[in-house]
Amino acid sequence: MSEPVDDSGCTILHVDMDAFYASVEIRDRPDLAGRPVIVGGLGGRSVVLSATYQARAFGVRSAMPMARARRLCPQATVIPPRHALYRAVSKEVMAIFRASTPLVEPISLDEAFLDVSGAIRLLGSPAAIGRRIRTQVTEQQQITCSVGIASNKFLAKLASVQCKPDGLLVIPAGQAAAFLRPLPVTALWGVGEKTRQILARLGLQTVGDIATAPLAVLERDLGKAAADHLHALAHGLDGRRVESSVREKSVGAEETFEVDIDDPTAVRRELLRLSRRTARALRSASLAARTISIKLRKSDFTTITRSRTLPEPTSETQQIYATACSLYAASGLSGQAKLRLVGVRAAGLVPATAASTQLALGQRGSAWREAESALDRISGRFGPEAIRPAALIDTGESDLRSR
Repeated sequence: MSEPVDDSGCTILHVDMDAFYASVEIRDRPDLAGRPVIVGGLGGRSVVLSATYQARAFGVRSAMPMARARRLCPQATVIPPRHALYRAVSKEVMAIFRASTPLVEPISLDEAFLDVSGAIRLLGSPAAIGRRIRTQVTEQQQITCSVGIASNKFLAKLASVQCKPDGLLVIPAGQAAAFLRPLPVTALWGVGEKTRQILARLGLQTVGDIATAPLAVLERDLGKAAADHLHALAHGLDGRRVESSVREKSVGAEETFEVDIDDPTAVRRELLRLSRRTARALRSASLAARTISIKLRKSDFTTITRSRTLPEPTSETQQIYATACSLYAASGLSGQAKLRLVGVRAAGLVPATAASTQLALGQRGSAWREAESALDRISGRFGPEAIRPAALIDTGESDLRSR
């Protein structure tokens, strides 16, 4: 933004970190700055989790099979993901957002909506708040973000996409129609390939085409609900509010093996690895879980799940792991079937403060809980592999996991 812009009434911000996972890795390895970098597993079944813009120039995209990404950009540096580190950085970034306004709605680890209507008197205009957030993220985390500012969530999201990377864009309230008119119909939420084809048959290629199309025509081919939704968005209308109280319904982790396995010892070792990741996610969000479940996918892609509700909520690795192993043993698949994928998930989430165990007279609190909190601090600073159970050291099975 080189010139002043009218941001009155534009109290919704969408902040999106630029190539988040890759940017965090480059922060720790500055020699990779300016080079194509891909974050993801190295196995044949792995997918791209994040890629720098230098890699994207070759056609690399998130969720793309890693094998294809490496063909498109063979000179790229591929880095295995460090999920605990990304969660730790995300937590600090979200704290920056909440320092500006309590109305923050995280969408994922690397993006969130903010309603700054109550912060303008103290912090200045929405654009000034957006610039302040960008500066703080860069100074504190040495990574960049893009900020879209508009009168509603839909327009703010579009604005952040348009100004990537490392940009800030305001869509003035009175200019929404002009901004939307030339965009392709796929810019509207809910327009996938099937809907795009239907709209193309109607001769509707741009958002402006949808805005001027008779609503009855859209209803005939799309149905009333979809027609109303797209017609409203095409006119820049979105009544959804920023929901700061939105909570995750579950957290978990899963791994796809490069080679299908049926060794119960190897499966239990993977359950330990996944239980650690799940427990760390719970603790980083100050949550505890009442229900633990596992996912087991066989080599023929048949998938089964098993779950158990605990007497008391927990965020401890040992309890999650013990439950996961018990569920695995009871599944009937232990040593009986080759597994392609294993997963651990925690549900029935409650605030950690509500998970306090009632202690008997003279009984001490959980030593595991205290120890794992200390381990979280070490992992957040040095990465998830800085310290880990002996069972996960030099197992010789890292090549079995693809992501």
